[in-house]
Amino acid sequence: MGEPVFGVDGARTEEEIRRWAAGVQAKAERYQQMQQQVTAVTASAESRDGVVRVTVDSAGAVTDLQITDDARRMSGAGLAEAVLTTMRQAQAGIRDQVAEVMSATVGDDTETVNAVMSAYQERFPDPEAGERAEQPPDDEDFNDDTYLR
Repeated sequence: MGEPVFGVDGARTEEEIRRWAAGVQAKAERYQQMQQQVTAVTASAESRDGVVRVTVDSAGAVTDLQITDDARRMSGAGLAEAVLTTMRQAQAGIRDQVAEVMSATVGDDTETVNAVMSAYQERFPDPEAGERAEQPPDDEDFNDDTYLR
């Protein structure tokens, strides 16, 4: 939508105002549609062993948590870790769905798409990237508990 040219003559100004207003209205409708679709996004994930299944809404809040009876064989700490890990995986899954909605509705507004997706990436980072960052470095050279000789 180009910038309207006002003030050249009355008829042209009136037409430009109508065109400009229609463009603004269409853009507002696309953003409202995007907001409604993003709000409806949910994502689910299941733990590797199938014991835990978590569903989250577009804000990352847990809306469903299922734990199978196999959890009885797990320690409390192990179950807690499985729940949190699975929840983070579900939350990270929101990003892909929001990206699809953004692309389909307001994809031509790259600044808005990038800002929203950056916020989702920051709020819900890839859980596997966090796991790799938390692992201690592999120090094979120092396996004998000392490096002083």
